Amino acid sequence: MKYDVRYKPTFATVFVTLQPGEKLVAEAGSMASMDGGVELTTQFSGGFIPALLKAFLGGESMFVNTFCNRSQIPKQIVLTQSTIGDITCIELNDRELCLQPGAYIAHAGNVKLNVGWAGFSSWLAGEGLFKLKVSGQGLVFIGAYGGLSKRTVNQEFIVDTGHLVAYDPSLKMNIKLSGGLFSSITSGEGLVNKITGNGEIYLQSRSVDGLVRFLRPKL
Repeated sequence: MKYDVRYKPTFATVFVTLQPGEKLVAEAGSMASMDGGVELTTQFSGGFIPALLKAFLGGESMFVNTFCNRSQIPKQIVLTQSTIGDITCIELNDRELCLQPGAYIAHAGNVKLNVGWAGFSSWLAGEGLFKLKVSGQGLVFIGAYGGLSKRTVNQEFIVDTGHLVAYDPSLKMNIKLSGGLFSSITSGEGLVNKITGNGEIYLQSRSVDGLVRFLRPKL
C-alpha cells in the first residue's frame, strides 16, 4: 500500500493507493472520493457491543468502512477529516497508542481498535473517562486540529488541555492548575495536563475547546 498526505498542514488529505487484494479500514464519513471498482463494506467497529463502547466512551463512530481492491490494477482512495488541520501516519510495530476522541482516521494491516480506561484526570480535562487504543502491526492515520507535532517526553512535560492528540499508554496524566489559584484564573490557562514518564506524544497546535470559547460570546 502506498499513501501520500497532501495539502499539509492546514487542509491535509490522504491519498491511498491500494494494490490488488489490499484493504483499508477507515472511520465512517472519512472518505472524500475513490476510484470505481473499489469494494466498500460497512460494519460495526469490532462488533455491536464494542462499537457502542467506542461511540459513547471513546468518542468515535460506531461504524467503520472497509475498502478492498478486488480488481487487477491499483485503485486510489482519498480520505479527509472533519477538522481543519494536519494528518500523519504512524507505523505500529507491536506497540500500543492512545488516541484522543476524533483523532482516528484509518488503519491498514493487523491493527486492533479497543477502548481503554483513561482515568479521572482525562475527565477533568474534558476528554472523557475512556480513550481509543490502537495496537498491533500496521499503519494508523491520525488527524489534528491545526498543526501536528511529535515530542519525546523524558520524566515531565506540561500540556495545555485540549492540545494532546495521542500518547504512549505508559505515560501518566495528572490534571492540575497552571499556577496558583488566582494566576490560573486570570491568566486564562486554567487547567493543564502534567505528563510524567518516558514515551512519545503527539500535539496539535490548536484546541477545539478554545475555538468554542472564542465563538460562544459572538453567537
